[in-house]
Amino acid sequence: MTESPPKLRMISPGREGRLLRIAMLAPPWITVPPPGYGGIEAVVDLLCEELVARGHDVTLFAAPGSRSSARVHAVLDAAHPDAIGSAMYESDHVAGAFDAIDAAADRGAPFDVVHDHSGFTALAMAARVRPPVVHTVHGPLVGETGAFYARHGRKARLVGISRSQRESAPEGVQIAEIVPNPIAVDRWPLGIDKDDYLLWIGRMDPAKGAHRAIEAARLAGRRIQLAGPVQSGQADYFREQIEPHIDGERVCYLGEVTGSVKQQLYARASALLMPIRWNEPFGMVMIEALACGTPVIAFGEGAANEIVVDGRNGFLVADEADMARAVAHVGGIDPVVCRESARSRFDIAITADGYEAVYRRAAGIAPRVGTALDCPPRRLLPEGAAHRELLAPRG
Repeated sequence: MTESPPKLRMISPGREGRLLRIAMLAPPWITVPPPGYGGIEAVVDLLCEELVARGHDVTLFAAPGSRSSARVHAVLDAAHPDAIGSAMYESDHVAGAFDAIDAAADRGAPFDVVHDHSGFTALAMAARVRPPVVHTVHGPLVGETGAFYARHGRKARLVGISRSQRESAPEGVQIAEIVPNPIAVDRWPLGIDKDDYLLWIGRMDPAKGAHRAIEAARLAGRRIQLAGPVQSGQADYFREQIEPHIDGERVCYLGEVTGSVKQQLYARASALLMPIRWNEPFGMVMIEALACGTPVIAFGEGAANEIVVDGRNGFLVADEADMARAVAHVGGIDPVVCRESARSRFDIAITADGYEAVYRRAAGIAPRVGTALDCPPRRLLPEGAAHRELLAPRG
């Protein structure tokens, strides 16, 4: 975990002290793991799996139908993927989880820490539950959301997912640590021989920039594949700005893709286009592409500046014309370097290292003296120049 870039922390994975009892709160609307689009649910899935593999006792409070190596506790009667953001379902889910967490303490088996990914309710009510709460901030800290965190953030230990997100926090919001979102790199195929198409993948939200990706591909004279769901409220944007360009040849829309189809789409693409025009806190599609050895061409917004190492695993560009020019140079990017840039910074082992340390600090549980010798320590890298040094050719 990078606490105040560019400082480095040395953490021994899974060996800092006694095993922990962790209550993990996922959002209530989509199952873990997600059947399709679901970034937070995918993060929670990997984190639970890794923490259980390290011996921790993890209970996952998640939507019904969820599966995990952790103990799954479903509070609601059904998942509600068509009601994402519903205050009723979120508050019902959190209240039921908090009741179960208190009941565990009454039975003499208290949780050491609660890790919340569920939205706003758990943070607002964090002072009501007995164990300390760690809350991962998965969204941008702007507008009314920033004001909410200014009012309630002190009730939990806040963890950010990028330096950009932390720097955007309004006055009064203290992001205690930064722990990146994870990927299990070795589960993604490495694509060495690339096809000639460009790829855009994400929600059909104007901020995600599918229309800008289409224009960049047109300027570059390249085919583009678009993949991702059209969610509630996005139909007009899709109909007006995306659909007129779809011809099945130069511009193809694949809908939402999952599993091996999604992985092969990443692995065969010559580049992922990321034409965002907002300070996105992370961007899972970028690290998924890198894990497959596919370079990322991104506008220099938000966490793209931290994930993309310009000229090494992709390019940071200013606009669609600049993006089109960068396409001509992606053949000089080494797929193996792309993959290792994902492994060295975002592999699930690094994320679990970071959260283990956060949990212990939140719960006031000190590491055992001398445990750093139990296994080789993991060197966590800062953003910026150190990444370039890591990826520089040796010899």
